[in-house]
Amino acid sequence: QVELVESGGGLVLAGGSLRRSCAASGRTFSRATMGWFRKAPGKEREFVARITWISSSTSYADSVKGRFTISRDNAKNTVYLQMNSLKPEDTAVYYCAASEPGSVSTRPAYWGQGTPVTVSS
Repeated sequence: QVELVESGGGLVLAGGSLRRSCAASGRTFSRATMGWFRKAPGKEREFVARITWISSSTSYADSVKGRFTISRDNAKNTVYLQMNSLKPEDTAVYYCAASEPGSVSTRPAYWGQGTPVTVSS
């Protein structure tokens, strides 16, 4: 059974930092695209960042570019999201996601449980 377990969410002051982790189990995700999405109250879920398995190339939403950094440790089957210079508009429930291992598609096939991040001004 595939499971993506997130950690590192919480409450932080504007301008602060948080580091999110997502550990995968049940399968090896070294050949999967891993990413983060978020859903703010009253808004649709949106893409935040992803890192591919083919070349470990990264991509980011414009709203977080330059502030967030995604990385992965394949030996630990874990993906990270370092969030710096946080703003109140970053407040949302953050979800880890993974594509089907071995697929060239970046489309998420597995989701974490979601963990809230609250940025207070």
